[in-house]
Amino acid sequence: MKQPRHRGRVKNFKMMSAKHFELKLSDRSFWTMTFILFSITQALSLEPLLNCSEPTNLALLDALTPVFDLRFIRPVININNYTEVYVSFTMYGILGVDEKAQLLTTYIWQNIVWKNEFISWDPEQCGTEEITLPRTQFWTPDIVINELVSKNTAPFVPYVHVNSDGKIYDYSPVRVVSSCRLNIYTFPFDVQNCTFTFNSYTHRNKDIVVNLNRPITQILKNTLAVMSTVGEWQLIDITAHKESVAGLNIDELIFHIGLRRKSTLYVVNLLIPSCSLITVDLFSFLLPPQSVDRSAFKMTLILGYTVFLLLMNDLLPVTGNTIPLINVFFALCLALMVASLLETILITHLYSSSSRFAPVPRWVRVVVLQNLGCCVGLPPKPTKDHSTDMSPNAVREEIKAGKTPPMPLELEDTTPGELRKLGRDLRAIRLQVEQQRSGDQKSEEWIQVASIIDRFLFGLYTLFISVSSITMIWIWVESDRR
Repeated sequence: MKQPRHRGRVKNFKMMSAKHFELKLSDRSFWTMTFILFSITQALSLEPLLNCSEPTNLALLDALTPVFDLRFIRPVININNYTEVYVSFTMYGILGVDEKAQLLTTYIWQNIVWKNEFISWDPEQCGTEEITLPRTQFWTPDIVINELVSKNTAPFVPYVHVNSDGKIYDYSPVRVVSSCRLNIYTFPFDVQNCTFTFNSYTHRNKDIVVNLNRPITQILKNTLAVMSTVGEWQLIDITAHKESVAGLNIDELIFHIGLRRKSTLYVVNLLIPSCSLITVDLFSFLLPPQSVDRSAFKMTLILGYTVFLLLMNDLLPVTGNTIPLINVFFALCLALMVASLLETILITHLYSSSSRFAPVPRWVRVVVLQNLGCCVGLPPKPTKDHSTDMSPNAVREEIKAGKTPPMPLELEDTTPGELRKLGRDLRAIRLQVEQQRSGDQKSEEWIQVASIIDRFLFGLYTLFISVSSITMIWIWVESDRR
């Protein structure tokens, strides 16, 4: 019996669908196996294994020979991958700080680690996990310190450590003479912050990325443990952070080095002698200028202070950026000593020659005697009124003219000539007394002016020493808090 035509079509369609499904399944299996093989190949290519014929160093060196030929290129399988370089250091000593040239000299142990993707071996097969080989046989990153301004004079280390996982450890000493912006305004209680910037000199951040090798707390702890120099400077802190220069596309690792100057030497050699001399000059105001030659004593102090500054000049920092506060303190001390000497000369002159001076001017009487005298506790003394008495000039004119005071009429004829002569002598004596009284009053005013000026400069000295002492103590405390 003949089958219907459509049933034959259905059967053929089922046979074609089964074949198509088998083909699709075989294609999926093929691509799956291809992907697996590609992944294995990529994994093997990323970490190629070096085969050692025996577990000896010679066999490992023979296996590493092909890698030596690749030392001129960056050790990555894929050129688009970047190389991670890990940097750290241990500061062994602080050799010195040059304030004039703005330089910091230190000695560090530099540690640089990176991975060579061409190297990997089995430690059991090759007999070791690490081998030491010449650095010239491997590619090394061009990591530099940007602040370095002088050639490294530390001993050259020709070897690097190569690990079985491809990591290369480069340990080398570096004598770092770096530029540092020093702020010595608060000398000798200053705290400096210098930087070490590690980056690649020629590679961009798409080729080399710089990272921190170990925690910064561990770096500081190791540094404090091995620090050998006990000099003028003390290490107080080390911090680090990363930056990327946008315009240059350079990856940077920046270390901040906190240094504090040990101020004991400068306090003993500079501040204490200076304060002692200025204190002696302060108490010299207690010497009476009319009986003791105070000016000679002050001149001796000025000469001694000048010699002190000349001897201690080498201890003071020299820089063109800022003037240290201690230099301003010394300059003010010297200026006050000179001012006190000039003031002593002035008041000595007033004490000795005030009787020959003209009367005190009105503005001096108002400014010094009334206002400044009340401020320093020496108010003006009340003056006697002699306006009812005949002025000395009038008495002098009468004597020159030969005039005598009128005599009573009942005694005019009976008074002898000797009595008239005695009257003229009494007038002359009166004239001298009036002149002496007027001179004493002028002299007292000028002496009071001198006393007020002396008291004012004494108070200015005391205020300056108090403010300077408080300022130095405050700066000292603030430097210890940092």
